[in-house]
Amino acid sequence: MAKKYWLFKSEPDCFSIDDLAKALNQTTSWEGVRNYRARNILRDEVKLGDEVFFHNSNTAPIGIVGWCVVVRYGYPDISALNPVS
Repeated sequence: MAKKYWLFKSEPDCFSIDDLAKALNQTTSWEGVRNYRARNILRDEVKLGDEVFFHNSNTAPIGIVGWCVVVRYGYPDISALNPVS
């Protein structure tokens, strides 16, 4: 199967590329996805070795701030069990 490329968006005040760089082994989970289509893509289509462009929105300038590689298959988001109102 061919490698795919993805665009993942985060707000820098929530989780930034700098936060990822400081994370243990420079890895983290992608939590808080509530859009069903996006959740299904993360679960069913994003695979090990796929590449990710890390995009910041609501910043000046808006744009891609980093490049990442998927290191684990999708798994349930435990934060979805207790959604924040």
